[in-house]
Amino acid sequence: MNKTIRIALAGNPNSGKTTLFNLLTGARQHVGNYPGVTVEKRQGSRKHNGYEFEITDLPGTYSLTAYSVEEVVARDFIVEERPDAVVDVLDASNLERNLYLAVQLIELGVPLVLALNMSDVAKARGIEFDLARLSELLGVAIVPMAAVKGTGAKELLEAVVAVAEKSVTFTRPVISYGADLDKAKADLAEVIATRDGISGDYVAEWMALKLLEDDEQVRRRVKAPDVLRSVAEHNRQLEVRLGDAPENVIADSRYAFIAGACREAVRSSVESRRNMSDKLDAVVTNRILGLPLFLGLMYVVFQLTFTLGGPPMDWIEAGTGWLADTVSGWWPEGSESALRSLLVDGVIAGVGGVIIFLPNILLLFLAIAILEDSGYMARAAFIMDRLMHKIGLHGKSFIPMLIGFGCSVPAIMATRTLENERDRLTTILVTPLMSCGARLPIYALLIPAFFPRSLHAPMLWLIYLIGVVLAVLAAKCLRSTLFKGETHPLVMELPPYRMPTIRGVAVHVWERGWLYLKKAGTLILGISIVMWAMTSYPKKPEFQRDYEAETARYEEQGMEEEAERLANEQHAEELAHSISGRIGHGLEPLLKPLGFDWRIGTALLGAFAAKEVFVAQLGIVYSIGEADEESEALRDRLRANHSPLVAFCIMLFCLVSAPCMATIAVTKRETNSWKWALFQLGGLTALAYGLTFIVFQVGSRLGIGVA
Repeated sequence: MNKTIRIALAGNPNSGKTTLFNLLTGARQHVGNYPGVTVEKRQGSRKHNGYEFEITDLPGTYSLTAYSVEEVVARDFIVEERPDAVVDVLDASNLERNLYLAVQLIELGVPLVLALNMSDVAKARGIEFDLARLSELLGVAIVPMAAVKGTGAKELLEAVVAVAEKSVTFTRPVISYGADLDKAKADLAEVIATRDGISGDYVAEWMALKLLEDDEQVRRRVKAPDVLRSVAEHNRQLEVRLGDAPENVIADSRYAFIAGACREAVRSSVESRRNMSDKLDAVVTNRILGLPLFLGLMYVVFQLTFTLGGPPMDWIEAGTGWLADTVSGWWPEGSESALRSLLVDGVIAGVGGVIIFLPNILLLFLAIAILEDSGYMARAAFIMDRLMHKIGLHGKSFIPMLIGFGCSVPAIMATRTLENERDRLTTILVTPLMSCGARLPIYALLIPAFFPRSLHAPMLWLIYLIGVVLAVLAAKCLRSTLFKGETHPLVMELPPYRMPTIRGVAVHVWERGWLYLKKAGTLILGISIVMWAMTSYPKKPEFQRDYEAETARYEEQGMEEEAERLANEQHAEELAHSISGRIGHGLEPLLKPLGFDWRIGTALLGAFAAKEVFVAQLGIVYSIGEADEESEALRDRLRANHSPLVAFCIMLFCLVSAPCMATIAVTKRETNSWKWALFQLGGLTALAYGLTFIVFQVGSRLGIGVA
């Protein structure tokens, strides 16, 4: 039986940690969330030389000081789960910056192995390492490797086995923070070690150091008032003696230790040479050229995503149509069956309407994975950070919001690139205000129906602009209230440009696609069945007309269009009698101040399944049949019943109101909470109602667009 060794992978963002995780685990991995937080938890396994390695990929962090939820999660996992070995993945081409986390792990006293990743990149830059000397100075095992090329993995696992089995030992360095701080740390550690219930899983010396750094998470664990008073007194005295906050002095001491180790063991033969990354950055991050280049690249990605995704979407649509016809064929033609309707109209139509977007999602995440792994996405965040900072968000928030113009589902999934929880939640909640592609059929139906050709482009531009402005204002409001707090500056190393690996990109795309499919097969399936039941029941026992007799008469006379019209009228009467139709009638008094009648209300209910369903629902309630955004018959009926002002209000309400069920489902999954999903649902609906009410009432009184 294989012996199990548990490994925790730690490291800075962009150090190649995820690439190494994929290299070690391959397809033997799964993704979830850490309990109680939205931080992604990735775990996998690997067998090697009679050992079973259980590998956990910790969130990327720059330190173990608890400034963010990612740092808390990473630190708590290492301390509380006590893995047999911690592998800290270092970017060899940027060693000094990456060693800061390594030094903190050394302070923590965990069994540690340093994976000196991107050694090939460092060598190409003329950087040489005396690994034996560096290992001696740091007191840890060091393994050079290049995860992108697949080299060094076996050597790393062998080093992990040696450390976990304690077959090799290292003398850990004693890092001095200066005489005053060293004494204060020793005094506090002695007190902590003698008091029950304070240190818990933490080492007393390390806990004393974190208290001197004013670490909030560690301070909360100390319930003894006298210990906290002693910490406060030590910090006060140290600040007077040192002329600076203790945490700053500790950080400086760590960097001094790192600098000394690097002087001893690292040499650079080409320090003055500008590398290719520097030359590319001079253009890519240029204040004038950077933004146009980024927007142009995003436009190309967007175009390719929806252009290349078109044929597969058609294939899926044809496949679901074939499946629906096949299932319908199991029953005699013209027969009524609740089971047939459930399978065809509920399950196949509902889930199929979501799966149809899978090609878009896969292509979009393929593009994102390539841009991330190449190193460009970090530059994009850097370019947009100044603008996004003005509304209280991070530069990285711009990417998901931009993707939201295509579809809110992959846009919300893309917020996983945001490390800060407040930024992530804010971006998730406002992203649906970016007008997605599913809303376009609504605009394509209403704008030509109510506005002259000269206003078609301006009206469409105006709708999209309203969404952007509302998203900006909503983000500013959320960051000033619910998610109040200091906006985190964009502090990140710009990684060197690298050629993405097929394997790494494929794993990223597969993970996101599989999560989407699982969602379609569970929560969305349930909601689809509920929506089907609401539009199908209760059945109407008697109709206002004898539809069967009239339809038979028209068919005998070869009047197929009239027969189809009657079938549509019967369907509309059935829909009005259903739960959905009754809710539409019930909502009419509430919707009337917006200029809407029960037909619009019923179509809006159907649009909760998917926004583009709104057009088809209107076709049903107006007895048009299989209507689409180019249906002139439907446009004529709408013009006969509504004004241009009402048409604009419909578009405004559809833009702002509750997003589709797929968006709500993915919000729940990404936030790990129904609270935020329902807040998004209710908040956007309330905002849509208020704005539409104001526009319709003011417009009516001023006589704008009422004729």
